Amino acid sequence: MSQMSLSDLSEKMRQIDIAMLSTHAEDGSIASRPMSNNGEVEYDGRSYYFTWEQSHMVGEIKRDPKVSLTFQGPKAFAVAVEGKAELVRDKARFQEHWTPDLDRWFEKGIDTPGVVMIEVGATRIHYWNGEEDGEITL
Repeated sequence: MSQMSLSDLSEKMRQIDIAMLSTHAEDGSIASRPMSNNGEVEYDGRSYYFTWEQSHMVGEIKRDPKVSLTFQGPKAFAVAVEGKAELVRDKARFQEHWTPDLDRWFEKGIDTPGVVMIEVGATRIHYWNGEEDGEITL
């Protein structure tokens, strides 16, 4: 069994359109929601998602920045990421990660009032590739 590198993992993750982002709700339960995974981005252990400042998800991250991401790909390929979320409000940083698809939800682009970017820095990544599995610690 060979260990996948972060670069190998990144290439396979490009095939996945949606990630499930899980946070800790105020009552301690786990709250999950689908977020778009930008397959054009080289995954380096950091993920970026745009949402609304007033969302429950943002409030949950403010209370507890420990989150998880789950990716399910084709042919028994899956990735589970444990990480820490950071809320970013800097428009220059928005621009670095903005794609035209986002204009569908945020009509004024990076200038849309109330938009915030969630940056998830992985601390541990588990993957399953068919019958092979492994872990990458960052």
